[in-house]
Amino acid sequence: MDTKKSTPHLILIIAVSIITGVVIGISYTKDKIETNAIGGASSVKLDALLHTIQTDYVDTVHLADIVEKAIPQILGELDPHSIYIPARDLEAVASELEGSFSGVGIQFTIQEDTINVNAVVAGGPSEKVGLMAGDRVVTVNDSLFAGIGLTNDKVMRALKGPKGSHVKLGIKRATERELLSFDIVRGDIPQNTVDAAYLTDDGYGYVQISKFGRTTHAELLSAIARFNHKGCKGIIIDLRDNTGGYMEAAVRMVNEFLPEGELIVYAQGVHYPRTDEYANGGGSCQDMPLVVLTDEGSASASEIFAGAIQDNDRGMIVGRRSFGKGLVQQPFEFGDGSGMRLTIARYYTPSGRCIQRPYTSGQDYQYEMDLITRYQHGEYFSRDSIKLDESVRYSTRLLGRPVYGGGGIMPDVFVPQDTTGVSSYWMEVLNKGLLLQFAFRYSDNNRARLGKYDSQEKLTAYLQGEGIVEQFVRFASSKGVKRRNILIHRSYKILENNLCTNIIYNILGREEAVRYSNQNDNTVQEALKLLRNGEAYPTKEDEAQS
Repeated sequence: MDTKKSTPHLILIIAVSIITGVVIGISYTKDKIETNAIGGASSVKLDALLHTIQTDYVDTVHLADIVEKAIPQILGELDPHSIYIPARDLEAVASELEGSFSGVGIQFTIQEDTINVNAVVAGGPSEKVGLMAGDRVVTVNDSLFAGIGLTNDKVMRALKGPKGSHVKLGIKRATERELLSFDIVRGDIPQNTVDAAYLTDDGYGYVQISKFGRTTHAELLSAIARFNHKGCKGIIIDLRDNTGGYMEAAVRMVNEFLPEGELIVYAQGVHYPRTDEYANGGGSCQDMPLVVLTDEGSASASEIFAGAIQDNDRGMIVGRRSFGKGLVQQPFEFGDGSGMRLTIARYYTPSGRCIQRPYTSGQDYQYEMDLITRYQHGEYFSRDSIKLDESVRYSTRLLGRPVYGGGGIMPDVFVPQDTTGVSSYWMEVLNKGLLLQFAFRYSDNNRARLGKYDSQEKLTAYLQGEGIVEQFVRFASSKGVKRRNILIHRSYKILENNLCTNIIYNILGREEAVRYSNQNDNTVQEALKLLRNGEAYPTKEDEAQS
C-alpha cells in the first residue's frame, strides 16, 4: 500500500524534526530564526521550520497527531523492518517476547459478541478464584462488556493491567441461573513460546516454537531434559510460522546443537562493528540427530537457527523456503512511552550469506506482496519454480554443499503445501469462521462428557464415532452454507481433521491438539521418516539450495 502518496512532504519534514528533538534533545528559541531565512544545516533547518510552523502558521497545528501518523512513514523510507510502535502498543509488543505480562490468566474467544473463556491458565489469578472454561464474561467492573464492536484488543486492554490491581468480572455460567461475581487480583501470566513438546511413541522429540523470546532457551532445555530422561533418539524443531524475536535466544538455542568453535552467526552494519557468535561447546544435544522445519512464515531468528544448522551441515532442513529477513533491529524508547525498532545491522549465516530478500527503500508494497507472489508463481507447490541467484552462491562449511543468499533459507528436503481435500465448500466454511464456531459450541455444550477423555487418542476415537462432520454440515447449513455432498465428500478428511484439532484444543489444550494434527502433517511425517531412516545428517549428495 503506497501510503506516501497520501502524506504531504510537510508532515515528513515535521516528523524528522520531532525525531531529532527527541533523540538528541536539541531545542530552539524564536530568536534563532531570521525573517525569511530559515537555518543552514539540515537539522537546524528542520527544527527551525517546525518552530516557525508552531508560531506563525495560519491555523492551529496538532503536532502530536501529525507526528504519530508521520513517523511510520519516515521509518518506511529506510527499510521494511524499521518500525514505530505507539505508546499504547509498546507494552503488548514487548510482553510477547519478554515471557510474561500482568493480567487475569484466561484464554478466550469472542463468540456472538460475548467473551467466552476457552481455558484458564493453570496457577493464574482466574483459576485461584474459580473461573472455569466455558464461562462467559458479561460485565467488567460492573459495566456491561458485551455487544457489537467487541474486539480482542478491547478485551485485552480491559483485562490486562498492573500486577496487584483488581478487576471485577461478572460471569454467566451454564449451570448457574444468576450472574456470578469474581474479584480478581491481576498477576504475572507466563507467555510460553514453546507451544508443544512431546515424545513420539517411537522415541523422537518434537518441539514447536512460536517465537524466540526471553524464556525460549529455558523452555527448550526443559523439553530436552524430559526427552533425554525417556531415551530420546532424535529431535524435530518446528519453526514454521515463527516470525522471529530475539537474536540472542536463537544463538543460545543453536549452541545446544553445535560443537565448540562452530560459527553460529555474525552481524555487521555501518555503525555496528562485526560481531561473531560461536558455539561454546556446552550444548546438551551436540550428537543428537536433528531436523528443522521451515516455511514461508519462518523469519529472522528462525532463519538464524535454520541457517546455522544448515551451513554447519549439522541437520536437515525440511519444508519450504523461509521468509527472507536478514536485518537486525534494536529497540529504542521515547520519553512518551512510544518506541521504535531501528535496523542497525545485517546478519550473515556461517557460510557468509545474507538471506535478506531484496527490497527498495520506501517501496514496501512489492515487499509485502512477496508471499502472494510466491504463491502465484507456484513456489509453494514446486521447488523447480524457485529461481536461484548464482551471484550469491556459497558453500556449507563441512561438506561444501551449495547454498544461496538473497532470499530465505531453502530446505534440504522440499515438502509442497498440502492442498488435498481443498474445495470451494471448504474455503467457504473456513473463511466464514464456521469451523471455529462449531468446534467451540460443540466443546462448550459437551464439556462434561468430553472431559472424561484424558488423551487426544481417546478423545479422537470418541469424536470419530460421533459423526462430527455431519453435525458440522448441518450447523453450516443453518448459517447459510448450502450442503454440497460431492464437495463435502472431497473435503471430508480435512474437515474432520480441522474440527477434531479445534475440539481437542478446547478440551485438552494446545499440545494435545498439535500432537493430533501432526499425524496428518506431511512435513512432520517427512521429518520423522528421515530420523527413522538415519538420514538426519546431510551428506555431500544432499544439495542444500537456500
